[in-house]
Amino acid sequence: MKNISKSILFTALLAVLATLTGCGPDSYRSINGAVWNTTFHVTYNSGRNLDDSIRSVMRRVELSLSPFNDSSLISAVNRGEDVKADSLLRKVLECSRQVSRLSGGMYDPTLSPLINLWGFGYRNSDSIPDESMIAEALLSVGIDGCDITADGTVIKKSPLTEFNFSSITKGLACDEIGGMLARNGCTDYMVEIGGEIALSGRNSKGKPWRIGIEAPREGIAPGSVEAVSVINLTDCGVATSGNYRNYRKDDSGKSFGHTISAVTGRPVDTSTLSATVVAPSCMLADALATAVMAVDTVAVAQMADALPDVWIMLVTATPSGEYHISEFGTRSIFE
Repeated sequence: MKNISKSILFTALLAVLATLTGCGPDSYRSINGAVWNTTFHVTYNSGRNLDDSIRSVMRRVELSLSPFNDSSLISAVNRGEDVKADSLLRKVLECSRQVSRLSGGMYDPTLSPLINLWGFGYRNSDSIPDESMIAEALLSVGIDGCDITADGTVIKKSPLTEFNFSSITKGLACDEIGGMLARNGCTDYMVEIGGEIALSGRNSKGKPWRIGIEAPREGIAPGSVEAVSVINLTDCGVATSGNYRNYRKDDSGKSFGHTISAVTGRPVDTSTLSATVVAPSCMLADALATAVMAVDTVAVAQMADALPDVWIMLVTATPSGEYHISEFGTRSIFE
């Protein structure tokens, strides 16, 4: 483990560099577009056009896990309907429970009622919730009280418990697209959805994929390429979480981010602006990136130590207005 301090603007938003455009060999293909109120970019090495299959995977993930789609499986579960879990729901629930344990319960995808209360969810709210509203919402929060039986029955902590796996779904989708590409004989690919990335093999130049880390400041559009640091990676997942883009202000004008504490039911008050995670899967990286935004650096170090194939970078604000960069884990997993 090591700490690095730099007075330079960094970011948690990951950007794909030149490998997104200008691919050399004809077998490298790219598809770009919009999905889930963000953008996606996929570059893959294949003699076949698999664009339709890529879109099909994203549609399958949406119909399973999107709380914003009333026709999705998770929406039916949230309504209390008699439905069975599919393989995607099983994957995100298992990973969520693992990260919840590692984070001391701070990572919790059943925070949906609280996320909605604070205006960051799929039910709009312009007001600031009071203590009674927060206390009531907390009664149905707790991923440790949820499970899936062998026959696919979803067990919820309470009938009012709602799942919102938005903090892990993009990562899962990247992995699922990568899995589809691998089944079709494609071992070189980069799948990016809203800044979460799944990587395999090499880019069109035969080198590891180059991922840029941008400055965490307002006014930069997601996906814009303004890298101040570059890391070389392959065969892993990369994800980021940050409060500097997704935030609101209370009546006094004070800003608060979208990371909600499962303990207090309130936005986490932290100097951490962003977290970048490299992990064996993008799904795990995605969940961990959210989790480390809600805990202190001691807990982050413990999580990194418990997961030897994980690297975490935190960007925190300092009183002087500079940025402090902390790394946890090892760079030996890098190329």
